[in-house]
Amino acid sequence: MLRFFLTRLLTFVPTFVGVTLISFAFIRVLPGDPIIVMAGERGLSEARYQELREQFGFDQPLFVQFWDYLTGILHGDLGMSYVTKKPVWDEFFALFPATVELSLCAIVIAICLGLPAGVIAAVNRGKFFDRALMSTALVGYSMPIFWWALLLIIVFSGTLGWTPVSGRIDLLYYFPDATGFMLIDSLLSGQKGAFASAVEHLILPSIVLATIPLAVIARQTRSAMLEVLGEDYIRTARAKGLAPVRVNGLHALRNALIPVVTVIGLSVGVLLAGAILTETIFSWPGIGKWMVDSIYRRDYPVVQGGLLLIAGMVMIVNLIVDLLYGVINPKIRKR
Repeated sequence: MLRFFLTRLLTFVPTFVGVTLISFAFIRVLPGDPIIVMAGERGLSEARYQELREQFGFDQPLFVQFWDYLTGILHGDLGMSYVTKKPVWDEFFALFPATVELSLCAIVIAICLGLPAGVIAAVNRGKFFDRALMSTALVGYSMPIFWWALLLIIVFSGTLGWTPVSGRIDLLYYFPDATGFMLIDSLLSGQKGAFASAVEHLILPSIVLATIPLAVIARQTRSAMLEVLGEDYIRTARAKGLAPVRVNGLHALRNALIPVVTVIGLSVGVLLAGAILTETIFSWPGIGKWMVDSIYRRDYPVVQGGLLLIAGMVMIVNLIVDLLYGVINPKIRKR
């Protein structure tokens, strides 16, 4: 198991170097000078412009800038935001709970609906429920997130008035951040209606963000269940007269969960990528919206650091999934 862990850990090195290089190059291929963007309509004198170029190191060759960036990372320094003048670490961890809260709600929705949908479709293979659920999953997977989000906003916020359009809680409620997680902080505040308001603000963004992972989990669960249901031990269990619920739920689903666990782990990357768009549409103050705003402002340290931290989280989650997969299926450790 240790060798399996070390092998997976070694893959971090080239991946980390590749992500570092891509995050550095990505923002620099975008058109626009960050100093001009920061100055805005006020403009700058030529002397001040050159002074800022030297201050931020833009007058150095690109390989020198990359070396300084890499050296800073190895010392745990992701730099300071050009706009807010705050360390990237501080900004990231201040906004991170909002994205985690949204992503957790989305993955819970995806798992709670996707697993039963896949099982029901597999058990009713070729029947109405199978076709209806898989067709719905295909529609959910194919649907553009921004269109789906706008449609929900128009129907449930604009027409029915059931849910808020943006933000994490109504402006009527104010309390200091204790954990950064609005659901927990609203409960701790003791203010009547605060928790309900936080839940209402989570509903639409969570549904939008959960749509694609839900469809993937449902289809993967159906595929894995169909494979397991054709095994000899399942036929033996049926021949013994075990109840269908026990055969499908205990024997088949437990073994079918092995590939599904991998899919759930990989969904973390999909959630983080989807969060960028979802948070922007719903004005959700998380790292996704923070990244988009920073790209518009050409805030190099924030974009570079944000991409690196997001990639690092995805890599860690994938490592945990690999280890869990190895624990569940010992054959994987021998490969």
